[in-house]
Amino acid sequence: MALRLNNVSVRIANHVLIPPLDLAVNPGEIVTIMGPSGSGKSTLLAYIGGTMGRPFEGSGHVFCGRHEITGLPPERRRIGMLFQDDLLFPHLSVGGNIAFGVPANIQGQKRKQRIDDALADSGLAGFADRDPGSLSGGQRARVALLRTLLSEPEALLLDEPFGKLDTTLREGFRRFVFSRARARELPVLLVTHDCSDAEAAGGPILEINQTETGTVIETAAPIAGVPESTPS
Repeated sequence: MALRLNNVSVRIANHVLIPPLDLAVNPGEIVTIMGPSGSGKSTLLAYIGGTMGRPFEGSGHVFCGRHEITGLPPERRRIGMLFQDDLLFPHLSVGGNIAFGVPANIQGQKRKQRIDDALADSGLAGFADRDPGSLSGGQRARVALLRTLLSEPEALLLDEPFGKLDTTLREGFRRFVFSRARARELPVLLVTHDCSDAEAAGGPILEINQTETGTVIETAAPIAGVPESTPS
């Protein structure tokens, strides 16, 4: 199902960060929003995910498929989010962190099997009992994505999740994220200020620009390159 924004805008006090925006992100499509720090990219994702707080204000309608989710609490929106920080729970094992995302109605051996299968798919077979603190940055990032995907989201928001990784890890983790999202036909909205992320995504690009008359969002020309879709 598609993720759709209808006349969504974000502001702080009397300053408009994101002017009214209409956008449709189709299943399996990755749309990139680019702009400098402080342009409102992350705040837009927070509005979509239902986590935006004061002093920001938002308006407009958010839909997942045919259902409007604008007024729902975050836990009922079925929106997965990844950030620069992996936000793993230090008091839980790797398996415990991933289990946090598995729906509560999946229990027992079926729950364990789902966790083990996810770890094997990501090259982390046998890591369930490991301490998250013993993992590399790339491994931690993969665990964070697995936790998100096992929560069965209907759309995925990416808030510069590759920003803290070095070049090699960044390329590999991008392939991992994009391939899994496309395989599940999730609509993906990525915010970044890095052109290499937009090139790897291979989808439409929107740019947030400041003009003399205010903030505008413009469609940018596609960046040459082949979308990263091969699992690493």
